[in-house]
Amino acid sequence: MKMEQNAKKDYSWGDLENGLFRNPVLNADYSDPDVIRVNEDFYMVCSEFHYMGMPVLHSKDLVNWTIIGRVYDALKNDPVYDNMSGYAKGSWAPSIRFNNGTFFVYFCTPDEGLYMSTAKNPAGPWEPLHEVKRVAAWEDPCPFWDDDGNAYLGHSTWGAGPIIIHKMSPDGKSLLDDGVIVYVGKVAEGTKIMKRNGYYYLSIPEGGVQVGWQTVLRSKSIYGPYERKVVLSTGKTNVNGPHQGALVELESGESWFMHFQDTGALGRVCHLQPVKWVDDWPVMGCDGEPVNVFNKPNVGKSYPRALPQASDSFNSRELGLQWQWNHNPVNENWSLTECPGYLRLRAMQAETLLKAKNTLTQKLIGGTGTVTVEMNFKSMQPGQLAGLAFLAGREENWIGIVGKDKGFALEAITGGVRYHGPCLNGTVWLRASICLAGETRFSFSLDNQSFMALGGPCNLCPGFWKGARIALFSYNTLTDSGSADFRHFQYDIN
Repeated sequence: MKMEQNAKKDYSWGDLENGLFRNPVLNADYSDPDVIRVNEDFYMVCSEFHYMGMPVLHSKDLVNWTIIGRVYDALKNDPVYDNMSGYAKGSWAPSIRFNNGTFFVYFCTPDEGLYMSTAKNPAGPWEPLHEVKRVAAWEDPCPFWDDDGNAYLGHSTWGAGPIIIHKMSPDGKSLLDDGVIVYVGKVAEGTKIMKRNGYYYLSIPEGGVQVGWQTVLRSKSIYGPYERKVVLSTGKTNVNGPHQGALVELESGESWFMHFQDTGALGRVCHLQPVKWVDDWPVMGCDGEPVNVFNKPNVGKSYPRALPQASDSFNSRELGLQWQWNHNPVNENWSLTECPGYLRLRAMQAETLLKAKNTLTQKLIGGTGTVTVEMNFKSMQPGQLAGLAFLAGREENWIGIVGKDKGFALEAITGGVRYHGPCLNGTVWLRASICLAGETRFSFSLDNQSFMALGGPCNLCPGFWKGARIALFSYNTLTDSGSADFRHFQYDIN
């Protein structure tokens, strides 16, 4: 898949001038982040639930990130990911590790089990998903290879606890026992295992997504008993629930903690905290409270600003890495080559947008921005709907074309109300003006110059453990027929 950078990068978060950064460093829904350093490079993965699939991000300084690969493109372990009933399921909090020249990613799906994949290059290709264990109600796994060659895997269970550690085969493909309970805490989950100065550390979030904190456990034995210390909490700041993430040590000797903050419609955004070690305990942020602005990590040099990809011309034979299908794609029903320069989405029968297959989505980046896309609808059929949408929980917000018996009509749904626009023929430009702190509205144009509003304010909210997303859709309420063609998807991030 190709990468395409954004021209506009004057955002007021992340990389700043004079060697500073402002939190969040990654102001988008990269929930449950896990980060590792391999030599001078940093790699990150995150939970994606029912969106396909899990991106791999790369950074040279922990502040500026781009997407370089994807661990998988579809989940074939349960029909729910094909029949559009896997919302809030899929890949929960993952871990990424590097051992003996190989990258490993582990995650659990809530109903099916524990999965892993490996790669020699984090950009891919990644091996097909391997089912380590068929089991329900596990979550948040993390592998660990000890100095003596023994391998272990820690995880939590539904209801956020207890924390269990298993002996694992050195190749990471099987568990060798039923596991040992090592900790029972207050909504304890998100286990990350590391070893430092003879101590085994379990870094775990506690207290829940919106109001929780970060706890660290330590012991001289991987099976405990463990001492406990809260190392990051909201304190006097306005950063709610600062927890669940990765503790990373740099070549310079510095340590840093990447975690998320739940922000509602934007999702779980990523913050970066400095870490000091005091008496072999990590103290995160400023005396255990999140920082807002801080000196960038000391990685030996400065790197240019970067954001995950957003815009896409659809001129390549591959979709940009930022795109994710809602549930498993039906690959024979979309194309970048049938109509060169366009993304073609063939409509399949569905009753609603949430049941529509091959809806292509990407994360919102920041609280403001403008998305514009050109759509050709000459090949649409009666009963078909296609256009630009927000996926925001169960709420429908979209603007697009509806195929009628005698032509095509522009329509929009915002805030639960349907709005009828003019009848059109051929091509239309659709736009979403995003302002999460104010009003987000749709508009359209017939010449890509003059845009006219249609509909009221969109009702954007989180849902199914994810923030709101922008999406391109095409489905038919009557039959499998018709197609819509999109090009020049432009996402201007403010």
